[in-house]
Amino acid sequence: MQLFSHCVIRKQLKIIHTKEGINQTVAHHRESGRTIGLVPTMGALHQGHLSLVNQSKRSSEITVVSIFVNPTQFNNAADLERYPRTLDKDLALLEAAGVDYVFAPDVEEMYPEPTALTFNFGNLESTLEGQFRPGHFSGVGIIVSKLFHVVQPDQVYFGQKDLQQVAVIKRLVRDLFFDLEIIVVPTLREEDGLAMSSRNALLSEDARSLAPFIYRSLSLAKDELLKGVKWFEVKKQIEALYQTEPRLRLEYFELVQSETMEIAHALNDRDIHAICTACYLGEIRLIDNLIVA
Repeated sequence: MQLFSHCVIRKQLKIIHTKEGINQTVAHHRESGRTIGLVPTMGALHQGHLSLVNQSKRSSEITVVSIFVNPTQFNNAADLERYPRTLDKDLALLEAAGVDYVFAPDVEEMYPEPTALTFNFGNLESTLEGQFRPGHFSGVGIIVSKLFHVVQPDQVYFGQKDLQQVAVIKRLVRDLFFDLEIIVVPTLREEDGLAMSSRNALLSEDARSLAPFIYRSLSLAKDELLKGVKWFEVKKQIEALYQTEPRLRLEYFELVQSETMEIAHALNDRDIHAICTACYLGEIRLIDNLIVA
């Protein structure tokens, strides 16, 4: 009973709200020789998140899912305010998925006082998401570091959809010597190709019907590249395509080296590349990418 003194038990799912509680709980399992898998989320869960959970359950002996809408990674107060929060539904999904623990702290638990710390991830701060969301990756670095210190996982699971965020976290782990393994899980998509995202729930019916345009544009660009068309011509073609749809506002559409996120101008035989994009459907901003091997 000592182990569960910090838990709220919902049938088979154990929910913990404090840093001390989750730290002590996972320490007990670690002392017993079990490996700990962490799936960090901001809630509003969907099947994409559950694909991370399922991978954790296959690869780690204990699975912890964190649910925390992190204020320091939002550079737009309105975006933070409208971010979907569906905790009861999330807990039901995680219970059905067989998750062992949910760490669901409040803001005061994770930020008992305003943080003065900032991260700078070098070139990752000046391209794509770093360019258009200044300060975003510093906030990601802060909250991920806190979660790594509190949970001390052996494996951590992230989705490929947030490819640049994965690059940021890999650099964080490497530079700060976190003793854990980052596992990247392929993007899960709706039947029409739209990448699963918590923000999809915010789309109007009209915007949702238009959203698969994003995946189609990525697929077209990939196909053209693999046919040998120069990236300059491909990008010009895609930008022209977006001009035909006034309800979509393209923010960026770039070819990058997938590990470093360095902007590329052509494919080569050495690197794995990715095509990355961000665009607005009304007020809702969506990102996506496709790997080009």
